[in-house]
Amino acid sequence: MTSPADAHSGGGAAAQQKKLKLLAVTACPTGIAHTYMAAEKLQQAADALGIEMKVETQGSIGAENVLTDNDVRGADGVIIAADKDVDRGRFEGKRVLSVGVSEGISHPEQLIEQVRSAPVHGGGDGGGATPAAASSGSGKERSAAYKALMNGVSFVIPFVVVGGLLIAVALAIGGHTTPDGIEIPKDSFWYDINALGGLGFKLMLPIFSGYIAFALGDRPALVPGMIGGFLAYDGVGIYGADANAGFLGAIATGFLAGYVVLWIRKIKVPKFVQPIMPIIVVPIVSTLIVGLFFIYVIGTPISWVFTHLTSWLNGMTGSSAIVLGAVIGLMIAFDMGGPVNKTAFLVGTGLIGTNNAVMGMAAAAIPVMPLGQGLATLLRRKLYTQQERDTGIAALFMGFFGISEGAIPFAAARPAQVIPANMLGGAVAGAIAGLAGVEDSVPHGGPIVAVFTAIDGVAMFFVAIVAGVLVTALATNALLELKASRQSAKQEKQAGPVSVPHPATAPEPGAATVGASAAAKGSVSATQVTASAPASTAATAEPEPQPEPEVLSGYLTEQTVKRQLDAHDKEAAIREMASLLAATGKVADVEELVRTALRREEQGTTGLGEEIAIPHAKTDAVTAPVVGFARSAEGIEWGSLDGTEAKLVFMISVPEAAAGDEHLRILALLSRKLMDPDFRARLQTAEDEAAILRVLAEVQ
Repeated sequence: MTSPADAHSGGGAAAQQKKLKLLAVTACPTGIAHTYMAAEKLQQAADALGIEMKVETQGSIGAENVLTDNDVRGADGVIIAADKDVDRGRFEGKRVLSVGVSEGISHPEQLIEQVRSAPVHGGGDGGGATPAAASSGSGKERSAAYKALMNGVSFVIPFVVVGGLLIAVALAIGGHTTPDGIEIPKDSFWYDINALGGLGFKLMLPIFSGYIAFALGDRPALVPGMIGGFLAYDGVGIYGADANAGFLGAIATGFLAGYVVLWIRKIKVPKFVQPIMPIIVVPIVSTLIVGLFFIYVIGTPISWVFTHLTSWLNGMTGSSAIVLGAVIGLMIAFDMGGPVNKTAFLVGTGLIGTNNAVMGMAAAAIPVMPLGQGLATLLRRKLYTQQERDTGIAALFMGFFGISEGAIPFAAARPAQVIPANMLGGAVAGAIAGLAGVEDSVPHGGPIVAVFTAIDGVAMFFVAIVAGVLVTALATNALLELKASRQSAKQEKQAGPVSVPHPATAPEPGAATVGASAAAKGSVSATQVTASAPASTAATAEPEPQPEPEVLSGYLTEQTVKRQLDAHDKEAAIREMASLLAATGKVADVEELVRTALRREEQGTTGLGEEIAIPHAKTDAVTAPVVGFARSAEGIEWGSLDGTEAKLVFMISVPEAAAGDEHLRILALLSRKLMDPDFRARLQTAEDEAAILRVLAEVQ
């Protein structure tokens, strides 16, 4: 591959060198700002390096600047910066580097360098995408592995929930207590319901393993992944293992199947064999490799580890159980449905039937976050907006049913206060449940499982939950009050004593200049100077006023620009921006505009990084599209991915009936231009509203 350095060296030979040509595709799940920010950063880096690049953006308004067959044919490499699936089939035979969209924003130069040595996509088997093979470097490989693991988790959770709740209902209504535990008579209707729940559990590990493999090796990897998952689920029955490998074994078979398929697809085969590779050769060969390797090489050691782990957990009492419960609770509470949470949950699920106490610890911690945040809004209502108080009621409901994600809106808005409080409460609940020996026989958590009689040690189960909820609520409010007091003290310190000139001593505009001139001539009294100043000023020829530049199709005007925000937090800033927009007469309901913008923040922060935030709302609270801009010298915490506080804040508001996706078009324009550091610097230093508008007029 020709490098830029090669293209400019060697005199006459350089003219014969082909200029490096790269392609890129950027995309993110919401398909708005980050898509275009990554595209702009990559384009800027390529231009600076003298490299020809074309970037396709896959945003919410559709694919733009689409790569054609001719583009691909002449490309030396392809960079895919995306957090969602991108079709790689069109890049067969090209070097492909696949990373997250944030990498395209943060390290565009590194990606351009790495794509030159990236693996060539496709092995001639027609099997489709090979996401893992498209990654480069150990860090990117870990990223591919992480995405594969999360893909498996996302597919397996419905099986866990449906299976667990069906079993819980069957046990609650049709179960009877026996010396061997709760059993359901075989001739009962609820026995069939329990069987359906058990089928969900039986499919859980094959689905988990299969979709880990699928994320790595596409469709040919699905069969070996699922068969490997069945081996992990029932190793005792299939190959006589001492114990089933459980979810750890399913993770192993999933990754093994995915990477084996990738390896097979790299093997060069005759053309007449290529059509049957993805549907016959690859699945059969990979299934044999995965199955036999698991049985003879890794299956037995994994089951041995799992067996001894079970024995160790069964033997844990006293302080050991407290420590384990605290760790389980911390993990459950950390990311509320994210990978850390799911890891702890699946550990508990995998030990059901052998050590139900671990699931009991998890079950006690699961509802703590939503219940705790809901209670916090009830205890100190003044600390929360009306929208947050409404969300708190919903969180209480979700917490009862063991849905930990109910606390996510609070954590997204105030991560530094809410997440530590959640973890503290989760650790308390887990530790108490561990100390008391609470057991849960179904893979679910929250008070609902106690209603279904799936909990052994119900009283202490509720004691653990109540303690954890109280700790979370009180800690959250204490941290919020601490933050508020610190902000107040900071504001008072910065304000200091203010000296205001007396109106009688304040000179009129122009008076100082005229007075100085008169004093120099020595012929005009102070009274005369004062009286003649207006006439002198009027006599001076003034330049014609410059027309106000049109910015963003006229949606942003000097009326909707503010040099300095008074707000010091995100919600206050959004309210201040909404009031700024209301001055145009285009806002029919300011409160509804604020509520809509805050609801959008709950879906994901609009803090883009680089000290930029672009809150936006599509609502009939506005009668016409309108855009505002304001600066914050101190910066406002907006939850940006790069950790920077927002100093440049735009607010976009369009009515529901606006033609097309006007707010997305504006977002795309702003996101691209704001990636120019010189543009941002000039926007920061512009002296007044008119100067700010002149800078913003460059957004095209």
